[in-house]
Amino acid sequence: MSAAHLRLSSAYIENLDWHACIEKYDREQTFFYLDPPYWQTEGYGVEFPLAEYERMAALLRSIKGRAIVSLNDHADVRRVFDGFEIDTCEIKYTVGADKPVDRTEVIIYSWDRHAEPAGLFG
Repeated sequence: MSAAHLRLSSAYIENLDWHACIEKYDREQTFFYLDPPYWQTEGYGVEFPLAEYERMAALLRSIKGRAIVSLNDHADVRRVFDGFEIDTCEIKYTVGADKPVDRTEVIIYSWDRHAEPAGLFG
């Protein structure tokens, strides 16, 4: 706990909508990790329509910093984030399931990872 306390002692906690947070803190050296509600899933208690993903993609196309978004692998997600570099990863969901369920997630990058010198965001 001491290490966590020291690491977080100068951290700021914000209660902002995702887009307001990005707009407030976007700088060339800023890195954002976005983990929005997965498309067409239930149980978050917050509405997140397709228009929010479209808004996210548009904003990520214009930021100064860099961002990674993790989402479920869905045709609508791939359409909205068309033009971004996208990796896939296989995972096992265990939350809310009697046994693990195999799924595929996408990792979406706001920058071209292959067009930069090695070691910058690797």
